Amino acid sequence: MQTKPQIDYDEDVLLLEETIDVRDLIVYNDDVNTFEHVIKTLIDVCGHEPEQAEQCTLLIHYKGQCTVKHGTFDELAGMCTAIHDRGISADIL
Repeated sequence: MQTKPQIDYDEDVLLLEETIDVRDLIVYNDDVNTFEHVIKTLIDVCGHEPEQAEQCTLLIHYKGQCTVKHGTFDELAGMCTAIHDRGISADIL
């Protein structure tokens, strides 16, 4: 009877993780812009559905701010600029 030699394996496993820096695009309340203007802006700039834009606008009004989009800084920068261009205050945090 022959026995097979036992082979021990010592393996190093390299785990590659892609870290993505997810940020929030936050829109702030003001006393200047109308609900309709903010809703239209969220639909046009952020791609919100009308119901989502309306809900965000209500949160902005009653809470003072709302996170309207998540993404990388590069994804959100253009949207933030477009929101500013429409006279609405926003930041990427």
